Amino acid sequence: MSKQEPTSVVPPVAGIRLDLWLWAARFFKTRSLAKQAVETGKVEVGGQRAKASRVVRVGDELQVTRGEEIFQVVATGLSDTRGPASVAQTLYAETEASRAAREQLRATRAAERNGYRAPETKPDKRARRLIKALGDIDAL
Repeated sequence: MSKQEPTSVVPPVAGIRLDLWLWAARFFKTRSLAKQAVETGKVEVGGQRAKASRVVRVGDELQVTRGEEIFQVVATGLSDTRGPASVAQTLYAETEASRAAREQLRATRAAERNGYRAPETKPDKRARRLIKALGDIDAL
């Protein structure tokens, strides 16, 4: 007697949900934060806004805005589980232009705060009055 072979073969996973991929690639700490970022337009796939349920495939170009940083990446792998950072970095490849822009922005921010020195102690009564007086100037 011969065994019957299944008539339908399940193909391998061709894509994964966008919010799940962003979470697995460690762009966001939780899946709900990834979903919220997608819904508020901070994630674009192929230059267009996407929904959280959009399927990400290998080769898709994504632009992820996280705070002041903008990542332009190409999906190189798919995963629905969040692993260590070394594994998450294999899921995408950042473009050189994006990496250079982020480094430039980071250097600019560091230069801006380079001249600032935080006070070592709390302001005394006289200093608080001067600070308050400076704040009143803006109200004029």
